[in-house]
Amino acid sequence: MNAPLPHAGNFDLKEEIRSYWSKRAETFDLAFGHGIFSEAEFSAWQRPIRDTLGEEPLKVLELACGTGEVTRLIHDLGHDVTALDFSEAMLEVARAKHNGKERLRFILADAENTMEPDAAYDAIVCRHLVWTLTAPQATFREWLRLLRPGGRLLVYDGDWTKPSLTGRLFARLVALLDRIHGADPYYDGALSDRHAKIMRALPFGEGLTYDGLAALLAEAGFVDVRYRSHDAIARAQRQGADLRNRLRTRVYRRFILSARRPLP
Repeated sequence: MNAPLPHAGNFDLKEEIRSYWSKRAETFDLAFGHGIFSEAEFSAWQRPIRDTLGEEPLKVLELACGTGEVTRLIHDLGHDVTALDFSEAMLEVARAKHNGKERLRFILADAENTMEPDAAYDAIVCRHLVWTLTAPQATFREWLRLLRPGGRLLVYDGDWTKPSLTGRLFARLVALLDRIHGADPYYDGALSDRHAKIMRALPFGEGLTYDGLAALLAEAGFVDVRYRSHDAIARAQRQGADLRNRLRTRVYRRFILSARRPLP
């Protein structure tokens, strides 16, 4: 992992991250892998939440909620959800999508420094957030602080920098289809260069792996760190998808991780 960036650099980087995702908010729900398009995919994304959090209603903090796609998965299970995002543009979409729902609040805040009270939540859930962290070690200590003793953390993420060995072939096929049919404007479109520049500047710019993340969480004080396969979600995403998107589900190594704050 790269050395942590100096504070001044982080400030500029964080503002670029906010700007990038605010721009993506316009079409984010149309992008394959971000929008949840079918009941099969909905169920596949929701099952790890149900299995990790259990059946009893909990107070859950969703970090980097974006347009509220995962928010729906958590809320529909009966939990009391606080959904946080760094981008007001993302939150505008999420608020409109969930307008009028009880047990749900949206807040504009930084997932790396939430300003929420100590031990305020039974669980934390995030999707595709960890790779964007500018100060991961401090952030994981912050997340531990937010959880009550025994509280659960659930992370969906992956290594978005290096395709797997077989994934390299699938990536070449996707690139070929892009040349033939034109780039998918909703997947990244003209913003792909910005995405790559941000990734290169991040601590996880050389890749995020389950083993590396598990070690950092253990160092921060989390226990019972467990791996869960992402394969069921990928299979659901391939149902009804076109060839290019089916290939995309096979390019990168994705994983689901759960952990908890230890009991006293």
